[in-house]
Amino acid sequence: MTARRPRVLHVIPAVAPRYGGPSQALVELCAAQTARGLSVMLASTDADGPGRLRVPIGTLTTYEGVSAIFFSRRLSESFKYAPALVRWLRRSVSAFDVVHIHAVFSHTSLAAARLCGARNVPYVVRPLGSLAPWGLGRKRWRKRVLMLAGGRRMLERAAAVHYTTRAEQALAEQAIGPTPGVVVPLGIDETLLRDSVLPAEGRSPVVLALGRLHPVKNLEGTIAAFHRVADTGGQEAWRLVIAGEGSAGYRRRLGDLAAGGPGRDRITFVGWLDGGEKRDWLRRSALFVQTSHQESFGVSIIEAMAAGVPVLVSPGVHLARDISEAGAGWVTDGTTDGLAAALRIAMTDADLRASNARGARELAARFTWAAAAAALEAVYERAWTDQHAKTVAARSSAKSPSGA
Repeated sequence: MTARRPRVLHVIPAVAPRYGGPSQALVELCAAQTARGLSVMLASTDADGPGRLRVPIGTLTTYEGVSAIFFSRRLSESFKYAPALVRWLRRSVSAFDVVHIHAVFSHTSLAAARLCGARNVPYVVRPLGSLAPWGLGRKRWRKRVLMLAGGRRMLERAAAVHYTTRAEQALAEQAIGPTPGVVVPLGIDETLLRDSVLPAEGRSPVVLALGRLHPVKNLEGTIAAFHRVADTGGQEAWRLVIAGEGSAGYRRRLGDLAAGGPGRDRITFVGWLDGGEKRDWLRRSALFVQTSHQESFGVSIIEAMAAGVPVLVSPGVHLARDISEAGAGWVTDGTTDGLAAALRIAMTDADLRASNARGARELAARFTWAAAAAALEAVYERAWTDQHAKTVAARSSAKSPSGA
């Protein structure tokens, strides 16, 4: 039964870079699985905020080296309504052995789970942190309706719910009850671990915040804390650099906050960073900050640590305990006082930054795409084997006199 490798379809509402870590992570996961010899395909929409991703529609293509097919998002930036993608799934899902669904509260996700159930194709769900209390609290009534309309059934019937940290699983199951959960961390581009690392004393006095501009990231708190410490002794040379994209309204709000305090001349928004430009900022920055209300994993945090950058995070970052235990940075509460106190220590204690930079590099080495791809292949194999056994049992029952 399992002599050949499972054929895997990944379904995600969107993969445009503006959507941050989940999109980037899936493309890199697909590449790692392909390198292992799996047959992998990606299905998504052309959503790209108010615009459209420039990809062929409705035809097999290659996206960043991954076999993929895209369909037009028709309605709703949040729900990503894509009826053509659902029609394609209805025709095509049986050609795959396992479907990996990324996101819960999306048209494509709910439809993929329903069609997998109808075609007896096992599926895995990666909830992207949306089942933790903070995520469930956003647009609460809409999510309750979607849970009743298929979300809960999706989770209950999944072969596995893919969490990326134990903290994510614990918070989700506190909110919605037990799930068939598995914990498989994500990875990073391993070339980051092979790059040379600047010593702490050779870095620029830059606090870097990199990621999607979204309220969950608590950038308001980071900006307020930087204003609090901007003019204190010994910290006048430091800058806060905020890299990422988000809605125009939220970007304006952050700009107003940045302009409204004593650090105004040392807070810079540099837009979305990718490729060599992102690596350069990570290589040169002295501190990375991510004080999210909730962060189920945080690929950018791991990338920063791989570049030898100590990190300052909030308890809402589900890797916070790992970071603390590894001596890779600072964990502080999300209040302005707490963030400011931690920033002050990180900015002024060069020896501690150097020590935490070493811990950060060592911790990052645990998270590779090769390890993630291997662990998920084992999850797929179990799901595929279990489904095959159920199918054989059902056929035997139907043929027996008692099943007649």
